[in-house]
Amino acid sequence: MAEKKKPEKKVTLERAYNVPLRKGWLKAPRYKRSKKAVKTLREFLQRHMKSDNIKLGMYVNEHIWKHGIKNPPHHVKVKAVKYDDGTVKAELEGFEFKEAVKAKPKEEKPTGLKGKLQKAMGKEEKEEEVKEEEVKEEKVEEIKKEKKKEAKKPGAKKITKKPDAKKKSTKKTSTKKAGKTAKK
Repeated sequence: MAEKKKPEKKVTLERAYNVPLRKGWLKAPRYKRSKKAVKTLREFLQRHMKSDNIKLGMYVNEHIWKHGIKNPPHHVKVKAVKYDDGTVKAELEGFEFKEAVKAKPKEEKPTGLKGKLQKAMGKEEKEEEVKEEEVKEEKVEEIKKEKKKEAKKPGAKKITKKPDAKKKSTKKTSTKKAGKTAKK
């Protein structure tokens, strides 16, 4: 099979900036400084490259976070490239743009006795539970669709069941009277 080629994006603007981050992160508390430095870099690039779609490269991110969250760098030298579709990709000067890899969400593993039992029994039970839940969801969806169809029909009346009234018992209990006479 022939592979489909993605149309290459044309570079419309390419610039190198020395971005001052200190004024931005000094306004944030110590425990948020590197986060604020990243936001400051994004804001700077939005202002100067005139685009809202900003992608920061892996090496810029690593450089900002190198000394931890409390001590970001004062300045960052960045090479920013704007493409014809409006996206701006920024990378640390001297490096090729490499998009940051997003971490996969961790799979929660049950601990304790439940975890040991599942490990011993295998994951068969989980698979069965998932299948049962899917079947239940499908049934609920089918019922909802049927109700909608009935409601859309002209002249269709809604049938609602009235709760049965409680039947009054004809027997009278005399437990209180009997209890009082026993005490006398």
